[in-house]
Amino acid sequence: MKYEPALDIQKIVEELSLLLFPHIKLDRVKCFRSYGTSSRGTIARCHALGKLMQKAIGIEAVYALEFLSERFDKLDEKDQIKTIIHELMHIPRSFGGGFVHHDKVHDHSVGKIYDHYVNLKRENKSLGWY
Repeated sequence: MKYEPALDIQKIVEELSLLLFPHIKLDRVKCFRSYGTSSRGTIARCHALGKLMQKAIGIEAVYALEFLSERFDKLDEKDQIKTIIHELMHIPRSFGGGFVHHDKVHDHSVGKIYDHYVNLKRENKSLGWY
């Protein structure tokens, strides 16, 4: 596997976080594109540094969002945004290194957040913010 910073996705993560996920500490979330996956069906992953490792090396929680280029880059813009929202939803409000599981992060919950995002953008655009 090869990893590289995904600055284009990072900008979208920052916008989404400011609008929808204010608990996310943007300086502690980094986005990467990966190349050369052998996994089947995975589009993106959320990686967290657990509490024990945080304590062991003396840092706060850090999250890495990985987007598998072979699949993510082929998605249309709407599905890319939904995928990014999905990964951000895995980050708990406590921002402590934990992980919100798929019983809470699924197509229906992502769809509701995506619809809210679209409405916010529409409202902000009419106010001249975008």
